[in-house]
Amino acid sequence: MTTTAVTHIASLVTNDPSLGNGAPLGLIQDAAVVIDGDRIVWTGESSKAPATDNVLDAAGRAVIPGFVDSHSHLVFAGDRTQEFNARMSGQPYRAGGIRTTVAATRAASDEELSANVARYLAEALRQGTTTFETKSGYGLTVEDEARALRIASRHTDEVTYLGAHIVSPDYADDPAGYVDLVTGPMLEACAPHARWIDVFCEQGAFDGDQARAILTAGRAKGLHPRIHANQLTYGPGVQLAVELDAASADHCTHLTDADVDALGQGNTVATLLPGAEFSTRATWPDARRLLDAGATVALSTDCNPGSSFTSSVPFCVALAVRDMGMTPDEAIWSATAGGAAALRRTDIGRITPGARADLVLLDAPSHVHLAYRPGVPLVSAVWRSGRRVV
Repeated sequence: MTTTAVTHIASLVTNDPSLGNGAPLGLIQDAAVVIDGDRIVWTGESSKAPATDNVLDAAGRAVIPGFVDSHSHLVFAGDRTQEFNARMSGQPYRAGGIRTTVAATRAASDEELSANVARYLAEALRQGTTTFETKSGYGLTVEDEARALRIASRHTDEVTYLGAHIVSPDYADDPAGYVDLVTGPMLEACAPHARWIDVFCEQGAFDGDQARAILTAGRAKGLHPRIHANQLTYGPGVQLAVELDAASADHCTHLTDADVDALGQGNTVATLLPGAEFSTRATWPDARRLLDAGATVALSTDCNPGSSFTSSVPFCVALAVRDMGMTPDEAIWSATAGGAAALRRTDIGRITPGARADLVLLDAPSHVHLAYRPGVPLVSAVWRSGRRVV
């Protein structure tokens, strides 16, 4: 293996509070990073960097950890431009549009679905995303959910079984029968290909009792829970997530004081998805309220063809700072270390010795520029597992 040093970094985000100024970002000024194989082996002041085989001069630009996108829906086919156009023309968002994507996904070939995943992953990588989670949920039959997970697992280890996205159109008159399918034959077929199980706990999808049954069944098969919670209305999703020690409760838009307290006191990460609010003109989640309560917050894209068709974590960072009460420091932490926490990972989302060498070089002197200059393509280089990929 060869060693590489990235030197003369104006501002290095390590996410290690013991480094730099002691704040959560662990900022080091005029810094360097040394990569050996797929790992970080040294961080510190550039003047103190050890000798290495290769040196890259960052020339006064910033380096941050690779973004960790812990919530996406990339195994799909079809297009919902007309639905978006209708929403932007005044029609309200409803979860029923998922059925349109279900029909297109079922009709697509494995090759088409895999090519779509690869396309959107390449798009995300160019914007600094080095780890992502993705879900099934657009098949809603045993065969189609299992193939979605097989396809997803070719591209990432963070795969989530979401047979409980909505009640399948095939079971429109028998939701209880569909829950039996999701917790029975579908789970048996899907569990070998997934790490996580998810459910859309919302009016028009699954209620609290159904969600508990689905997540409990998944846990019994070795899948860890995560949950779509409290996106469109107040509901039981957040409380259920904390009760079941779910890794994350995602959306968290409509929260009671009890919900906020539960997230502040539990281990469940509140994953906020501002792309969805942007694309549906919905109420913004109140990140400030969660942070002040001590909750761990992640920021992710929710990339999907209906309610949040963006793969850009920098865009979500800018939205979170502008409209959700986050500081630029908090938003960057949530899009890196927060996403890692939502996946219960300690090897990513930080730039410290022993961590996976996932780095993003910005064409800017500070991470603050991601919010300060929204929409500008500031990512100039990306390393994933020690290999430069952009």
